Amino acid sequence: MAKQKQLSAADIAAQAQLQEEVEAQRAFEAGITTLRDTIAPSSLEFQSDHFRIGTKYGRTIYVYAYPRALLTGWLSAIINMDEVLDISMYVYPVETAIIMKNLSKKVTQLEASINIKNEKGKVRDPELEAAINDAEELRDQLQVGAERFFRYALYITIYADSIEELNFVQQKVETIFGQQMVKTKVASAQQEQGMNSTMPQCTDQLQIRRNMNTGAVSTSFPFTSADLTQEKGILYGINMHNNGLVIFDRFSLENANMVVFAKSGAGKSFTVKLEALRSLMVGTDILIIDPENEYQKLADAVGGAYVRLSLNSDARINPFDLPKVVDSEDANDALRANLITLHGLLRLMLGGAVNGVGLTPTEEADLDQALIDTYARAGITNDPLTHTAPPPTIINLYDTLLHMGGTGPSLAQRLRKYTTGTFAGIFSQQSNIDINNQMVVFNIRDLEDELRPVAMYIVLSHVWNIIRAEKKKRMLIVDEAWHLMKYEDSANFLFSLAKRARKYYLGLTTITQDVEDFMSTKMGRAIVNNSSMQLLLKQNPAAIDVMSDVFKLTDEERKRLSSFPVGQGLFFAGQNHVHIQIVASETEESLITTNPADKK
Repeated sequence: MAKQKQLSAADIAAQAQLQEEVEAQRAFEAGITTLRDTIAPSSLEFQSDHFRIGTKYGRTIYVYAYPRALLTGWLSAIINMDEVLDISMYVYPVETAIIMKNLSKKVTQLEASINIKNEKGKVRDPELEAAINDAEELRDQLQVGAERFFRYALYITIYADSIEELNFVQQKVETIFGQQMVKTKVASAQQEQGMNSTMPQCTDQLQIRRNMNTGAVSTSFPFTSADLTQEKGILYGINMHNNGLVIFDRFSLENANMVVFAKSGAGKSFTVKLEALRSLMVGTDILIIDPENEYQKLADAVGGAYVRLSLNSDARINPFDLPKVVDSEDANDALRANLITLHGLLRLMLGGAVNGVGLTPTEEADLDQALIDTYARAGITNDPLTHTAPPPTIINLYDTLLHMGGTGPSLAQRLRKYTTGTFAGIFSQQSNIDINNQMVVFNIRDLEDELRPVAMYIVLSHVWNIIRAEKKKRMLIVDEAWHLMKYEDSANFLFSLAKRARKYYLGLTTITQDVEDFMSTKMGRAIVNNSSMQLLLKQNPAAIDVMSDVFKLTDEERKRLSSFPVGQGLFFAGQNHVHIQIVASETEESLITTNPADKK
């Protein structure tokens, strides 16, 4: 018995110790901050027409009346507002038999009202007649099962940092609804119920509902926001309307051309380099004309080819090269097309476009004959079988002009600086560059200003020949395109590329900061019209009117276009456009940034 008592005492001591540990654990856990404590606001206060949650103010409004007809997407203007708001809609199905019974009663009442008015000799009431027609039509649709009936509720909770801002946002919401004859009210003395009704917990505590049929409910389908997300493509940035991702394939549009307008430092080159880097990962070849040496680091990082064009470099491009085309139709027209291209180039080189000297009709005719004779002396004619022969060079054209009659000798003298003069070598010898690479950058920064538009023209022509030789998915990026738009012939050539790019699976990207000069030309506007994608980053105030006229911007978009922070802008793709934030990873940013403060 004594032994049993000792065991009982030990058990009691153990239980007491266990109880102490449990209490200690409970006290410890009570002091730990729970998840609910972490996400809960510091305070919650409700007034008759608003509530305050932490430092934020909120207000719930509800829709209580609708017009006779609603258009599809009528709610998208509210969803796409650049304000913080919660939207909840509740749809309650109703038994068709109950609705049929109520409609019969309603039709009888309406008809009785019309008969009473007629007996009293009153003027016909179109509103009553329309109500009868709507009720009869709905009854027919319900009877054959084409429609169903619902009770529908729509609540919106808006948020702001102050009461004044809250009133302003409410006015914006009510204005948008009012334009569509949708009537709203503030949930007076029911702000707590209103807030709960718009929380993601599916509790309709306001219970302010309207009758709607299937067609009317379908028009309020909420997922009609400005969205540019596709199943394939690359990430361009974040949709600032709804915080969604802008994932897009430019080659899915009617053409893959894109124009980028921005003032210096707004992030246009950063955006285009980011697009190029991500496009490489999905198998797109990238060709870049770089006038400021901004793309060398990117090309080196991805193992691309970097072609530096200057009077001191060894790189050579012969503008007389013919494309090695496979398509029979293009092959038959290859020489003629290159002759037309050379006419534009030579007008630039001979000073016609640059200095305003111009070529007379006689000089044009002599130049055309000289070009044909120069190719013929190299054994190249319209016959595609002769196009494999080594092409002539500008030196051969110079000799032809020098020894022909008419204006030939005079033209030869004007061309001499490209053959034996200051600019000799770079474009007067056979091509020696190999651009068999997924990314190729042509750098023309070290060329003299007078030679730069000529170089851009020749590089574009050379690239165009390569594109025509093999059809594959490519992007051609022309940075600082205003250099080409200053001269009629080079502007026409760039427009020709934009117009014909789709046929060769090419996406042309045109970048410029000189918006007014670009858009003031007929060809500049034509290039924009032939580009299915446009990106407008921060603009100079002087260019806003031009942008607004071309892109049909709203007053709000006009105001924001001159105040966007770096990396934000308007992204147009086909018929849709969104407010976008360009985002990049740390690795991507280190490869593509042009901000001197970011370089180590």
